[in-house]
Amino acid sequence: MPTDPRQRREARHAQPRAGSAPSATRKPPITADRITDAALQVIATEGYDALTIRRVAAVLEAGPSSLYAHIVNKEDLDDLIIGRLHAEIVLPEPDPARWQQQLLDVYSRIRDQYLKYPGVSRAALAMVPTHLETLRVSEGILAILLAGGVAPQTAAWVRDALTLYVSGYALERSIVQRRHPDQDWVLSREELVDRFGALPADRFPHTRRHAVELTSGTGHERFDFTVTLMIGNLGS
Repeated sequence: MPTDPRQRREARHAQPRAGSAPSATRKPPITADRITDAALQVIATEGYDALTIRRVAAVLEAGPSSLYAHIVNKEDLDDLIIGRLHAEIVLPEPDPARWQQQLLDVYSRIRDQYLKYPGVSRAALAMVPTHLETLRVSEGILAILLAGGVAPQTAAWVRDALTLYVSGYALERSIVQRRHPDQDWVLSREELVDRFGALPADRFPHTRRHAVELTSGTGHERFDFTVTLMIGNLGS
């Protein structure tokens, strides 16, 4: 096995050689896939904040040093996690007549993957992806934008903006859910309308008048609205 961390990462994405097979052992060997499984188990049960190399090693009943034979650091573990979630994203064949709906559908699937694991979208923030599955989805999104007639430079920046929005949206939802597991709002909608309506009229006339509009819609309705708004004029 390569000793350099970068070589280990490159080897993880290489095609396996024919005829190679793990030797029989009493305990299943530590692999990148098993590390990813354990990491997602920690996030699903304890949240992303609990994710550490040591915690994952404990789930695998191994020492942290055993994991470093397969991953470089915590950021590398994040890359594996996001890659696993993106592996389940089915991409459509880009259709110039439906490209905006296709884009909304793909980002909705990414959103739903992130929401399965509380806070996991933090792993996607401030990270340059190298996992082939994450890159596959990024390539598919770019292909949809280009099929819609979006200029390459604009498509590149729009993809980054939408990806950032989805990560931020999922992170906010996970925070609210952790703090208030029995409701969608930090406060109920009725409480918000009442509070806005009680604000001083001379200082908050618009907030008082439009309290219903300001508190309307579910989270996913607002998600669909925002993504559609962001891509609405791209192809014109």
